[in-house]
Amino acid sequence: MQLWYTERHTPYVEFSIKVDRQIYSGQSEFQRIDVFESKEFGRFLTLDGFMMLTEKDEFIYHEMMVHVPMAVCPEIKNVLVIGAGDGGVIRELSYYEGIESIDLVEIDELVVEVCKLHLPQTACRFNDERIQFYFEDGLKYIRRYENKYDLIIVDSTDPFGPGEGLFTKEFYGNCYKALTDNGIMVNQHESPFYANDAIAMQRSHQRIVESFPISKVYQAHIPTYPSGHWLFGFASKKLHPIHDIKAARWNALGIKTKYYNTRLHAGAFALPTYVEDLLRDVE
Repeated sequence: MQLWYTERHTPYVEFSIKVDRQIYSGQSEFQRIDVFESKEFGRFLTLDGFMMLTEKDEFIYHEMMVHVPMAVCPEIKNVLVIGAGDGGVIRELSYYEGIESIDLVEIDELVVEVCKLHLPQTACRFNDERIQFYFEDGLKYIRRYENKYDLIIVDSTDPFGPGEGLFTKEFYGNCYKALTDNGIMVNQHESPFYANDAIAMQRSHQRIVESFPISKVYQAHIPTYPSGHWLFGFASKKLHPIHDIKAARWNALGIKTKYYNTRLHAGAFALPTYVEDLLRDVE
């Protein structure tokens, strides 16, 4: 008998991975959580049937979420992470000794517990003493703060279900308010390739542009995400992601990465023409 995990990317396109076994399946208050094991991609996590990460390619996503803003502003001290219950963003942040505090806001505590048990590759630094856990809605949490964080990382699921509120104009406006004068917000920006995904990406970008004076988009290739072409958002009050990069300072830290480097950094913001056109339509 052969077992396959299949995710529908469009009504006409499906992505499948052959599964050796299902390691975990459970239902939290918010969503269904599954962990599978495969020969090609190792263990992988799905929420409500949608791929969140695989052991083989998660490093691409997590490195690009963390090291891009940290290379622009290495003096970041106070970080807010919304989502990221798998621990990959926390792992990458933990390499920075200069960070003083990391507030992790995850709506679903069971995701953290499942990942600690079954995905130790990503959930390996939750014991960092700088982390404060808040198991609540990120949209409600962010309303309470002003001028508190140097960096906000929005590692949300897709814009439906538990993650839907993290794609609203209210949320982005509250993130702006919660940031310090040199603050940066980074978010996962969806894919531009398939039509429905592109609409969601445009909607998110339009709301960020309305809230931040600097709003740029960058990209990476993540094989297990829809189309493999994935976007991230970089938004800030003052700092430009290319002009203000501190490449020498970041390289001097000696952080070992598998995807990110400061040469790639600028190139990631050089977008294909069709993506530029999609963004320009809503700016």
